[in-house]
Amino acid sequence: MDRRVFLKNSATAAVAGAAMAIPGVEAMATGKLQVNKGKTPADGIAHRLKYNSNGKIKILQFTDTHYIEGDERSERALKNVIQMLDAEKPDFVIHTGDIVFGKPAEASARHILQPLVDRKIPFAVAMGNHDSDFDLSRTDMFKVLRSIPGNVNTIDDEGISGCSNDIITLSGSKGVDRVFYLFDSGNRVEIAGQKGWSYVHDDQIAWYKKHSREFTEANGGKPVPSLAFFHIPVPEYKEAIRDTSRVMMGNIGEEPGAPKVNSGLYLAMREMGDVQGIVTGHDHNSDFVMLWQDFFLIYGRFSGCDTVYNDLKPNGARIFEFTEGDDGFKTWVRLYGGKVEQELYLYPGMKNLTSPRI
Repeated sequence: MDRRVFLKNSATAAVAGAAMAIPGVEAMATGKLQVNKGKTPADGIAHRLKYNSNGKIKILQFTDTHYIEGDERSERALKNVIQMLDAEKPDFVIHTGDIVFGKPAEASARHILQPLVDRKIPFAVAMGNHDSDFDLSRTDMFKVLRSIPGNVNTIDDEGISGCSNDIITLSGSKGVDRVFYLFDSGNRVEIAGQKGWSYVHDDQIAWYKKHSREFTEANGGKPVPSLAFFHIPVPEYKEAIRDTSRVMMGNIGEEPGAPKVNSGLYLAMREMGDVQGIVTGHDHNSDFVMLWQDFFLIYGRFSGCDTVYNDLKPNGARIFEFTEGDDGFKTWVRLYGGKVEQELYLYPGMKNLTSPRI
């Protein structure tokens, strides 16, 4: 069945949390991390994460939970979220969109994210195309997500396209060690009579390049290792899977659902020299890590349930682990039920996905 037909046919019809008031900064004690929320004059960055006492940090990615409040088909997604959090005990969570898949959108979002609230795990969201398909506009849905205790998305989007564009820094003893860029890749668009998936727009790319340049300058002219998280994959995912020079681990279960328009985001990242890889969702049947042109194209593991197509079973999540001072990082997939797959250490200059670092 066609993806869009399946999705269309599958659709169906505040928790207390206190924060200490500090001028210019809203701080939330999480038990694991101190997450600062709000702009700072020094660097203009909204959220600053720090390594734990072992010099590491673990970030878990959920994607495409497609939750519908009151729909029993969603229960497997909720059980998966709970199991992933309890098994991995992440320091931070990034959800790359399609959080909900029906009405009531607000209740659906709050229910599927409640396990993070219960465990006091801070999180950020890069919105997916379906998050504004139901009874809330994109702006209103973003307001709901921001109101959930533990969310660290910003209020100020700097006047650029979308709602959930964000920058999160990870700092060690010597300052900013790594940067995570979040983009709102939108919903659907029609350009010159061509309908298709949306994309990261020119103004978002200019926003990224501005901040990337600032980080590089502050780092003595050396780009700061970074990753980009968003929902809809860039067209280069399609190009890469057809290139015999690429190497990969994981599953390709469907054609990448990329936009027909190439807005140049991948090229901008290569020109800036900081982003090591892109991490997306959107395509439920793929969960691969691909090394292509000295760059990582990565899918999260489908975290949802039976409200949408999901041939790649069971559901699960992708995890990333970073170590202070290391420009490489670890990633793996945990499946519902406990199995772990795709245990990889990724670093600049890799020639294949099993090559040792010299």
